[in-house]
Amino acid sequence: MTFGARLDAAIRQWGPLCVGIDPHPELLARWGLTDTAESLVAFSDAVLEASAGSVAAVKPNAAFYERHGARGVAALEHTLKNAKEKGLLSILDVKRGDIGSTMEGYSDAYLAQGVPLEADAITVSPYLGFGSLRPAFELAAHTGKGVFVLALTSNPEGASVQHATDANGVSVARAIAEGAADLNAGATPMGSIGLVVGATVGDAVRELGIDLVAVNGPLLSPGVGAQGASPAEVAQVFGAVRSRVLVTQSRGILVAGPFVEKLRGAIQAAAGAAQYALGTVEAGE
Repeated sequence: MTFGARLDAAIRQWGPLCVGIDPHPELLARWGLTDTAESLVAFSDAVLEASAGSVAAVKPNAAFYERHGARGVAALEHTLKNAKEKGLLSILDVKRGDIGSTMEGYSDAYLAQGVPLEADAITVSPYLGFGSLRPAFELAAHTGKGVFVLALTSNPEGASVQHATDANGVSVARAIAEGAADLNAGATPMGSIGLVVGATVGDAVRELGIDLVAVNGPLLSPGVGAQGASPAEVAQVFGAVRSRVLVTQSRGILVAGPFVEKLRGAIQAAAGAAQYALGTVEAGE
């Protein structure tokens, strides 16, 4: 199965929540853990145990592992392997983006089959040109993996690049969305090239002329649910494609650790909030 088909099935079975695994120093301390590579393993294992059978996917943030050097990368390898063993789709948040053989190297590191850092999907940055990401797209198609391209993020700095337009008035974000649409054309139930779109970007999708229906791929979105975008705001951004939205939450869930049962409860609450925001359940269900 393609990544798009596997993710669609996971969302239908477990709902639209993706739990971010972000073992930053403040959270480790809150859990009573020291800031070491060994603690990353304990942290990640607890999050995965609480997530299994409850969510569609998990999203380890590579930065918090890499800061510990080789041992941290080994902890990330362990986390990705453990996620696979528990039947969880993994989206490795690495935001890679480069050209030529360097992009091929990044792609081989995460999207090839059987490599130590193998993930089901990765995040990538398109700001050396959407076409520069072709090695990742091609390898993902070959190995049944997914790629999420930064498109319309909600951080204040993002608009200066993403909203910029070319001589024909086409914004960078729209061009990225159209590139993904071309790669996903004809895929069912959806393609494997997704976009990262913040839930709090307001009316930017409409104002920039972005057709999310035509993208025909998954939309990875922070900022939905508890203390995030309201159902009305989510409808404003995603409209008819809310069934393709994968909501990512991390710190709001992870503060419930280190006990697995409390983490599981926080995950279930976040999942319910995400479903309500997306309009798939009524309040209180």
